[in-house]
Amino acid sequence: MSWGRIPRMRKATLVLALLSGLVAAGATYGQKSSSDSKTTYKWVDEKGVIHYGDSVPAEYSQREQRVLNSQGLEVQKRQAEMSAADAAAYAAKQKEESQRKQHDMFLISTYPSVKEIEQVRDVRLDQINGQIVASEAYIASLTTRVDGLKQRSLLFAPYNTSPSARRMPDDLAEEMVRALSELRTQNAALTTRRGELAEVKGLFDADIRRFKELRAAAAARLAETSKGKK
Repeated sequence: MSWGRIPRMRKATLVLALLSGLVAAGATYGQKSSSDSKTTYKWVDEKGVIHYGDSVPAEYSQREQRVLNSQGLEVQKRQAEMSAADAAAYAAKQKEESQRKQHDMFLISTYPSVKEIEQVRDVRLDQINGQIVASEAYIASLTTRVDGLKQRSLLFAPYNTSPSARRMPDDLAEEMVRALSELRTQNAALTTRRGELAEVKGLFDADIRRFKELRAAAAARLAETSKGKK
């Protein structure tokens, strides 16, 4: 259409009509966009009944909520408000789960087989057992030393009740105190090492069980994938 052949008044009328059409189209598009972007909330009441709506009632505002888009797809999840104790417990659980996943990744990426885990376990247990044997030998020598000091102390008061018994020399008393203190320290250390031995064995046993579970799960997924491709 050539604008040059159209009278000026008609031109103005056509321009106004075009503008009106564009405005109407824009309004329709805006309404459609608004409808497309409509947000729906999903929540569960105290009886376990699922509800949907464009807003969450105040009495359920502290419960867990899920935000859905116009296609009904979940786009956001809002955790329920928790007390300080519940929040701490939730955070601890999340941390534990994260650590478990990290340890699973460590197992799979570090060990090619159960045999490799057992070899590392045996090396570690041998080290601790060596420390235990050395501690037991040292404790035996300390015990012999303490027994000898006790025998010597029987010659002196107050262990010797004879009126003529001399007072125990200071160096003998000090040596006995040091020997007894060292014996207590070494016995405590031996108890710790024995506990460590049991703990390490338990940890490796748990790792072996978990490794087998992870390998079995991976094999099952692979078999399912292969089955699906046939």
